[in-house]
Amino acid sequence: MSNKKTTSSNIASLASKVLLNNQSSETAKKLAGSALSQVTSRNVTGKGMETLASKVLDSGKYNPDTKKLAASILSQSDKNR
Repeated sequence: MSNKKTTSSNIASLASKVLLNNQSSETAKKLAGSALSQVTSRNVTGKGMETLASKVLDSGKYNPDTKKLAASILSQSDKNR
């Protein structure tokens, strides 16, 4: 199923910074990679990435930038799932 949403330039820039930062968590890097994979394509976020993004948003241990990436990922998920 295709998606009508793509990653915004602001989120893409944030994702790039996360990937270049050696101190970024593995979780943040996974979310950043997913966000960048949807910059020009209309791919739908996979079920596993949806689960990860949801856990990030529900947790208090992640920083605001990681939560922004998670929210972006969820906004591009399959609404029928």
